[in-house]
Amino acid sequence: MSCNRYLLLLRMLHFVDNALALPRDHPDSDRLFKIRPVLDHFVDRFSEVYVPGKELSVDESLVLFKGRLVFRQYISSKRARYGIKLYMLSESRTGYVYSFRVYTGRDSNIDPPGCPPTFGVTEKIVWDLGRRLFNKGHHLYVDNFYTGVQLFKELFRVDTVACGTIRSNRKGYPRELVCKKLERGHCCALRNEELLALKFSDKRDVYMLSTIHDESTSPVTVWGQVAEVRKPVYILDYNKHMGGVDRVDQRLEHYTAIRKSYVWYKKLALHLFHLATFNAFIVFRDRSPESKMTFVKFQESVIESLIVVEQARVPREAVVEDVARLKDRHFAEHIPPTPKKDFPAKKCRVCFRRGIRRETRMYCPDCPSKPGLCVGACFKNYHTQKNFWEQP
Repeated sequence: MSCNRYLLLLRMLHFVDNALALPRDHPDSDRLFKIRPVLDHFVDRFSEVYVPGKELSVDESLVLFKGRLVFRQYISSKRARYGIKLYMLSESRTGYVYSFRVYTGRDSNIDPPGCPPTFGVTEKIVWDLGRRLFNKGHHLYVDNFYTGVQLFKELFRVDTVACGTIRSNRKGYPRELVCKKLERGHCCALRNEELLALKFSDKRDVYMLSTIHDESTSPVTVWGQVAEVRKPVYILDYNKHMGGVDRVDQRLEHYTAIRKSYVWYKKLALHLFHLATFNAFIVFRDRSPESKMTFVKFQESVIESLIVVEQARVPREAVVEDVARLKDRHFAEHIPPTPKKDFPAKKCRVCFRRGIRRETRMYCPDCPSKPGLCVGACFKNYHTQKNFWEQP
């Protein structure tokens, strides 16, 4: 396939019939209509083909897009900064993306099944991402954008414990803990049934909420420190298990196929295809732990299997052509001019069969097909060898 044909097919790429789209002012209008079948397919398949480990994390990912889009987001901490935001639930150990959701604006309607009616938007996002894994004993790690007292209580009710940093002004977080002064390296905790509220003083005060941990500490090695330093276990576990989505972004950004000139839904679709390839690689490594294949090699093997690369069949020379070129007398001549070209050229038949792209102004007028031939070895081989493309 030529480059121009590929670009033409990419330009015509659609995932739905645009004639079925509802007007924008319709109450059931979907901002992701153009890519809805792709989203639904991957959300279902990601949760069907793999069982994640115990530790999971929820975080945001950003697909770079700087064009005009009503739900484009800005996140200063991300490499892309501007783009389409995805909420992701991933396995902490491998980065496997188990579930995801595309942000479509503040007015987007989120109503996952079984969700308490008193939940806010952030709580509903976590509930929607993790509902397929409830009642299985998973540990969920989230940042302060999602952490809340009511959310953690409801997750505990469905046998899913959680841990995360929390904003000090969150509703239900104990004010006496926030106001308490601590020396650097010290921590303080308050427990209320399954909930443990914690404060740790390091370079700055860190507030956390957990239904997993207690107040225990563990020795750690800090660069530049001679004496032993102890840190709370909940801090160490949070730092260890919170990076699942970041692990995905780091893997994908080195081998991205996305270009900035794509329309938003094509760019998002290509990102999801790339994400599906990463998930497939995680499944492959899980089923074949002895394999040393890298992610880039895995992608190449997937591409080769999809396009089914085969050696092109060499067309058989006509019998008349073989007899004429091997037995008759032949003399090279210049290719006669045409109405469009005064000095036309042809591909050398011998060089072409050897995989060499070379043009010549000479040809053999005595052969039935009048092939273009380089004067010298090519002309000689063509008229003296049956398999003229083979090196003598």
